[in-house]
Amino acid sequence: MSYIEIPYIMANQDLLALEYKIDELIKAYKKIEQENRLLGAEREAWKTERAKLIKQNELARSRVEAMIERLKTMEAPDV
Repeated sequence: MSYIEIPYIMANQDLLALEYKIDELIKAYKKIEQENRLLGAEREAWKTERAKLIKQNELARSRVEAMIERLKTMEAPDV
């Protein structure tokens, strides 16, 4: 092995190590990107569920208020 080959081998090993690290970063990025998409979909589902529950709550409140008004009119003495 000559003096010129040693830096070449080291440079080649450095490039291979760098390539490996870049590949690992790409894998990590793709994984995080996938998780982000899933979290976004879950967030939208939760927003839809929340809106549905708010609407149901408003409907229930309206019905309870109507029942209370009917009870009040039943309790009121006839004039």
